[in-house]
Amino acid sequence: MSDADSPDDRRPRPSPPDRSRRDGLARSALGRGARLMSIPLGVAGRTTAGLGRRLGGTSRRELDEEMRRRTAQQLFTVLGELKGGAMKLGQALSMFEAVLPEDVAEPYRIHLRRLQDSAPPMPASRVHAVLRRELGPQWRARFRSFDNRPAASASIGQVHRAVWEDGREVAVKVQYPGADEALRSDLRQLGRVASLVAPLLPAMDVRALAAELEARVSEEVDYELEAEHQQQAAEGFAGDPEFLVPAVLAHTATVMVSEWVDGPPLSAVADWPEAERNEAALRYVRFLFAGPSRVGLLHADPHPGNFKVLEDGRLGVIDFGLVARLPHGLPSDMGRLLRLCADSDADAVAAGLRELGFVRGEVEPGELYDYLAPFVEPARVEEFHFTRDWMRAQFARVSSAQTSEVARRLNLPASYLLIHRVWMGGIAVLSQLDASERFGDVLEEFLPGWSDRG
Repeated sequence: MSDADSPDDRRPRPSPPDRSRRDGLARSALGRGARLMSIPLGVAGRTTAGLGRRLGGTSRRELDEEMRRRTAQQLFTVLGELKGGAMKLGQALSMFEAVLPEDVAEPYRIHLRRLQDSAPPMPASRVHAVLRRELGPQWRARFRSFDNRPAASASIGQVHRAVWEDGREVAVKVQYPGADEALRSDLRQLGRVASLVAPLLPAMDVRALAAELEARVSEEVDYELEAEHQQQAAEGFAGDPEFLVPAVLAHTATVMVSEWVDGPPLSAVADWPEAERNEAALRYVRFLFAGPSRVGLLHADPHPGNFKVLEDGRLGVIDFGLVARLPHGLPSDMGRLLRLCADSDADAVAAGLRELGFVRGEVEPGELYDYLAPFVEPARVEEFHFTRDWMRAQFARVSSAQTSEVARRLNLPASYLLIHRVWMGGIAVLSQLDASERFGDVLEEFLPGWSDRG
């Protein structure tokens, strides 16, 4: 129903002192930690029960399928209900389900994908209280209409559809009360239980993901900073034939109002005909590289829920809560070294990486090249087909004992952390979409140093 129909907010009145704790994110580190621990404990319980049923005659295959289904459901339920850092980790994991074996991936794909743009909603009364506090007691006058039902719920906030005072359709992003505190608590807890959760998602470094997310907490919860970045991108891409970034109309630290973007999420493209799927995927990868080149910003949260395919074919881009400021574009050293790797110059690659601080200690150039070469494989051919099988093979290779010695000698400088995240996340999404792309052409257009063979 519309906001005007809500009986909860006709007469402004104070909320009980503990209301924000009931309606916002659960803030108790102990309570949230216990919920996170329920995931590996639940797996252990199901394994024990499965052993008993197997002794009773149930086949191993049936038990394995049931266990994966129930574990995926529990993972979605716990991470989704907790929101905060727990759900943010789930969103990050959902990009990389392509690396799981197919028989394991299917149930996780179904449930983890939901974490990309959905979660149990915050009650309307709590939303109204936040809007009243942030936009003033007359906040209703700024909207012609306001839908109490959230259009999307994510890790630290939810989005409501509304009509702004000038008639434009808008997205009203409202942060959950206690989001900052809960986000930090979750990520600390996730770091502690990562070794227990990791067996549920083989080939994924859960601890590293949690550590990276924790380092970015303050940026994620600052809607004023997000609004600044989004508006910078909106102005830079205004009138662009390929991309649409919605303009920001109003914002505070915990509320942001921007133009509405309508269209299916990029994840839906996986079921489209090949030509349309490839076109949408190409727009996606072009935007990831065009951002630094055109507006000096790298959109650093590349999961498909942040990208909408508009009716006219353009790509709508939302959620600028995590970006890397790159006023001079992507580093030219990055393009130069990728080109050397693509050209099979192992000695030059090793020397360049050591000079830039990517290598610690001694490493044999040939082994280093063998480790890195598959990461630039999509750019070495005229057109590359990104598939789940290819992605699984790469993760299996870099996770194997044979490459572990090389991996231990590699170091990722802080300035490349988000670039690496976008590179790997983007490739994972392209593999989920089963896309065929002229990846080298994108690098040729947007990546400084890639064309330099001197």
